[in-house]
Amino acid sequence: MSEHRVITDLYTFRHIEGKAKSRLDCVSCTGHYEQFESLRSKAGDLFLYIGDVPDRFNANAKRKADKCLSKTKNISSLYVPEPGLPYGYGDVAGTTDAIIFIYKPDFVEIEIFICRGLRSNKHNLYNLLCDEQLSKNLESLRIYAKSYQNGNPS
Repeated sequence: MSEHRVITDLYTFRHIEGKAKSRLDCVSCTGHYEQFESLRSKAGDLFLYIGDVPDRFNANAKRKADKCLSKTKNISSLYVPEPGLPYGYGDVAGTTDAIIFIYKPDFVEIEIFICRGLRSNKHNLYNLLCDEQLSKNLESLRIYAKSYQNGNPS
């Protein structure tokens, strides 16, 4: 896989003090991924919830997934194959897109990297992330991402 085309978008979510423990607000993003952009409120706020996989989710996903992202509906199940590493993978529900992510302890912050059309390669993407072979692509997206405060670019 060519590194420059693998990851197309970045969304960084963080728990904001005073908000629900499971709520993560977007603090920076590249802003071009329609599946996430469509979740913004009229005021421009983008947030989602992270939690354990609910019983109503697919039985196979419940057995395997460590966490899930949701906002009135499932966005993605999150898999953390090696709990000693702050990395994981998933895919965006209803799409062919994979995600890889880097998280802080207790999921108080999570960087979600979108890999459009690569759902079937999510395990390989995870391995590339662990082997630090995506470092340049990750860093370029971090530089490109705009910071958000109260739904507005800063």
